[in-house]
Amino acid sequence: MSILSASLGLTRYRVVEEIPDSLWREVPKRLTDNAFHDIDATVDERSWGWCNLDNMLDMDWADSPPEKGHYMCFGLRLDTRRIPPAVFKKHCMIALAQELAQAKQEGKSFISKDRRREIKDQVMLRLRARSLPVPAVFDAVWNTQSGRVLFASTNSKAKTLFEDHFNLSFGLTLEPLTPFFLAMDMLGEAAASRLETLEPTSFI
Repeated sequence: MSILSASLGLTRYRVVEEIPDSLWREVPKRLTDNAFHDIDATVDERSWGWCNLDNMLDMDWADSPPEKGHYMCFGLRLDTRRIPPAVFKKHCMIALAQELAQAKQEGKSFISKDRRREIKDQVMLRLRARSLPVPAVFDAVWNTQSGRVLFASTNSKAKTLFEDHFNLSFGLTLEPLTPFFLAMDMLGEAAASRLETLEPTSFI
C-alpha cells in the first residue's frame, strides 16, 4: 500500500538499539545488497526484498535516491506465486491417472507413496512455471532524526517479513509502537508496573 494514499493502515516502530551515525551513510548500499530479485523466469514460490519507493521495478535506485529530506524511504516488494488448490488437485489427479495406467502396462497395480509425493512435486513445479508471480509492495519511511519507522501495512505476515528483513539488512531490531509502548515512552520505565496492571475498560 502506498504511503502517499489518501487513507491507509500504518504500523509504527521504534528501533530498539542505538543507531550509529555511520549507518545512515551505509543505508543506500544495504538496501541494494538486500534488494528484491525477480522470479518471473524461475519456478520459485516467493521472493522479497527492497525496492525504490517511487518505482517498484527499480532495485538500483536509479530513478531516485532513498533519501527524502531527513527520511529514508523505500519499499518492501513481495512477489508470490499462488496455485489454486482446486487446480493443483485436478492436475495431480491427471498425473496420477497417467502414472497408474503406465504402471498397469508394466504389470504393476499401485503407485508407491514416495512416487506419489514425487509426482505431486513435479506437478507443482510445472504449474509454477506456467504461473506469473503476483507483486505486492509495502512502503516504509524511516525518520533519521527520531529513528522511528512507518510501515504501510497492518497485516501480521507482512509485518513479520518486514521486521525480519529490516534486521537482516541493518542489524537493528524493530519494536512495534503499541499503545503500551507509547505510554512507556511518554511516562518512562518507572510507569511499567502501573501499566502492566491496567485492565481494559468496557464502554458497553
